[in-house]
Amino acid sequence: MTTEQQERYQQVLTTARQLAERDMDWVTYFREVLGIDGVVRKAFPTFDELCEFEKSEEYATIQRMLVKLREKKGANDCDSEPTRVITVRLPKSMHEYLRTEAHDLRTSMNKLCISKLLQVVEQDMIPAEKTAPARRRSAPSPQPLPQPTTLSMTNGTPAGTSAPSPFTSTGSSPLKSNW
Repeated sequence: MTTEQQERYQQVLTTARQLAERDMDWVTYFREVLGIDGVVRKAFPTFDELCEFEKSEEYATIQRMLVKLREKKGANDCDSEPTRVITVRLPKSMHEYLRTEAHDLRTSMNKLCISKLLQVVEQDMIPAEKTAPARRRSAPSPQPLPQPTTLSMTNGTPAGTSAPSPFTSTGSSPLKSNW
């Protein structure tokens, strides 16, 4: 590891510690430190840099600070930002395992799953997708615009019709219409 990299790691950890000392809930801390616009992502903008940082002791320390904030009594997770719900399809046996693990740890399945989601997963531990390669969407061919139709008019009435047009005047006032 280079000296510059070590300094960046320490700077991120120092900022994360300062934020942890403030009286904030864990969701705000997560957003400010690990979120998309957080300190970590700003310091390590590329995927490779982020992956390297996630293997560091500094990152592990940030994770432990996050756990401490999550342990705070009376911390309501949804006070600082709205919550979102996701649905995950998993085998019955995995659901039963999570339920049992949550029971053994004396926590809720929700807290257990959030804890698991906060952990770093190496890329080689994620199965590759077996999907077709992405295709470019082709733009639909432009449709020709409708051309204006020329009507021959006889005394303000289109030829071949008996009713007057609602858009032509029928009385002495040029502003008066049939509508």
